Order: sequence, then C-alpha cells, then structure tokens
Amino acid sequence: MRVMKIPNIAVYALVGVFAVVGLITLPLDVYAWRWPHLIVVLLIGMVLNAAGALGAGDAKFAAATAPFVALSDLSTMLYILAGCAAGGYIIHRIVRASPLRKLVPDWESWTAGKRFPLGFPLGAALAYYIAIPLI
Repeated sequence: MRVMKIPNIAVYALVGVFAVVGLITLPLDVYAWRWPHLIVVLLIGMVLNAAGALGAGDAKFAAATAPFVALSDLSTMLYILAGCAAGGYIIHRIVRASPLRKLVPDWESWTAGKRFPLGFPLGAALAYYIAIPLI
C-alpha cells in the first residue's frame, strides 16, 4: 500500500513457500496438480490486467496464491476473497479519511484516487483460507 506495487520478491517467496511446504504436506499427485492453478490464474490475471480491471502485481500475486487453493474449494475461496475485498476496501477508505492516516502519511494508496491496493485483501483471503482448518 506504500507504493501500490507488489514486489516480485514477495511473489517468488510465496511460490517458494508452496514449492517446499506443498511438497512436504501434500500427496505428490495433488501437489503436481496444484501447479496448473498458478498458470490458469496468471493467464486470467493477464487478461484482467489488459482490460484494466487489476494491476499486474495483483495478477502475479493471485497466481502465486492459486496453488495453495484446492480446486474443490474454489467457490469457498471466491467467497472469502469477495468478503476480504469488500472489507479491505471499506477499512482502507475509513482509515484514509481518519486521523489514523497520519501514522503512515506517505502511503501512495491514500492519494491513488479510485485505485485500490488489491494485494491487501488477496493476502488476507489466503490467510483466512489457510486458517479455516485450524478453527
């Protein structure tokens, strides 16, 4: 939110975490079939980016999160993402209009107009999705 960009290193780190943790925790066939999720979501993200619907960093980050999500949980993840996007948007707009903004006055997202840092709800959605079995 500080610079309205998701650094490539964050995307690489997320893919690296799945590469290692997925290999350890998932059966090999399930692990192997999760990798195409990354490609499919990246292609969808590229189309959405070309259409101006989201940023390239958001598309890359969404693709990096895709292998973590089981195909059978796609609808659940989309509901979680929708809730996180709505909540994140509301929280961001409230904080932007409040004195809390002074805590980090140099964030680019405060002055980005209608643009919204989608990485914020994407990260939250992945965290919620991963935490569901722990509840």
